Amino acid sequence: MARGVELLDYFWRDRAAEMDKAMRQIADAGLELAVYSIGNDFFQPEREAWEKQLADLKTGVDVANLLNVRTMRVFSGNAKPDYAFEDGFAWIVDGLAAGAHYAESHGVTLALENHGLMAGRSDQVRRVIEAVGSPALRANIDTGNFLLVNQNPTEAAQDLADLAALVHLKDFRRARADETEHIYKALDGTAFTGAVVGQGEVELAAIVKILDDAGYDGWLSLEYEGGDDPLTIGVPQSLQAAQKLLQ
Repeated sequence: MARGVELLDYFWRDRAAEMDKAMRQIADAGLELAVYSIGNDFFQPEREAWEKQLADLKTGVDVANLLNVRTMRVFSGNAKPDYAFEDGFAWIVDGLAAGAHYAESHGVTLALENHGLMAGRSDQVRRVIEAVGSPALRANIDTGNFLLVNQNPTEAAQDLADLAALVHLKDFRRARADETEHIYKALDGTAFTGAVVGQGEVELAAIVKILDDAGYDGWLSLEYEGGDDPLTIGVPQSLQAAQKLLQ
């Protein structure tokens, strides 16, 4: 079983100075650099802001190419007051279409994550991908995020399995009343928090089977967003549970 790591652009402090060091540390740990992720936002009413996001995405593709990474996670955009998904659908599609064209020319595939309200549901992700119509834009199935838009994660994964280029293996559980940190509110007001893999409400075994049946052979990127210490509890326990799940 291959072992890799996903890098997120948010954590660079000085990218140019840190890239070689990061690659050495990844290699020394016996890992592959599997995925590069950026936090773009094409839901922009102002054209100048939209163009800045496209420029940033292209820079992300350049970095992924320098790192020899073939998959880059992207977003559609963030909700804005007084705007609905339909209002910015064309902005999202135009941005990702231009980004996918650039990515394809560099041998990189963009993986659109179901994230937030602007393409948080599986039908929205599929609609965007089909509207773009590029082989360089596929889906990043985040197994936990569907709960935040009140969609059944198993059914959502089934909807997108044939489009998957990346999977975020993540679990959520309902938050207790006394928990105030690492809280994520669903559309219906339900409060969730991150859980160790297999200890939340996501039917991960069923989702893994759906992916297997669809012929998915890409990366499963472990993601933990709970309140327990990630280095000693959240990630190690999730990794152990995920390994058992995949046996």
